[in-house]
Amino acid sequence: MSKSRRLLYLGNGRALQSVARLDERFEGWNLAVDRYWALDGQFPESLDGYDAIFLSGSPHGAYEDVPFILREHELIREAARRSIPMLGICFGSQILASALCGRDQVFRRPNCEIGYKDLAVTSSAGDDALARDWGASVRMFVWHNDEVRHDHPDMVILASSDACPNQVWRHRTVPAWGIQGHPEITRAQAPAWFSQNRLRMEKDGGDVDGFIAEADEAAEAKTMLSRFAELVRNG
Repeated sequence: MSKSRRLLYLGNGRALQSVARLDERFEGWNLAVDRYWALDGQFPESLDGYDAIFLSGSPHGAYEDVPFILREHELIREAARRSIPMLGICFGSQILASALCGRDQVFRRPNCEIGYKDLAVTSSAGDDALARDWGASVRMFVWHNDEVRHDHPDMVILASSDACPNQVWRHRTVPAWGIQGHPEITRAQAPAWFSQNRLRMEKDGGDVDGFIAEADEAAEAKTMLSRFAELVRNG
């Protein structure tokens, strides 16, 4: 049997593992997962031996001068020099953009975008290694107060919403992808996730009971996650 590919899982949230348990899903896709709680200052001494990196969401902004954020910027740029594939969700997408395209690429929105949305998929997704399974639109839950600009020359936009032109993107030359929304949450996990974040979501204008009632598997959006695992396994 071939040796398992190693994935560096950087947890940027209030806990190392989120409700989504995406780290366990990556293991289910036959990747060897090394977990580091970046927000708590945990990082590997070196990127030697890693075949891919996943970057999670966070309550922080990628533009903040916080020690773990500054260190993660350096790690991302080192991974880019080594051509290590990277995938980021929410804050993970934002810090990828900040590290690879400039700190001015992430900004605070005037209002929160929150709710299930059908994102318009661009023609660039058709031949993208991760997004090629998508049709004309892809449904997922979005929730963000920060946003990644969409007009940088090294950004290829893969999906947009009516309120955010850069919902999903990839870098033009580096094997890096960012997803602003939350395709990782399953329908079964959604009620617990929404309940856990009720106060914050309601403060951001969300109808949490409505979200629970319309909880969606977002199965098509999840193919981007499994495609990333496939890309890593295939080297």
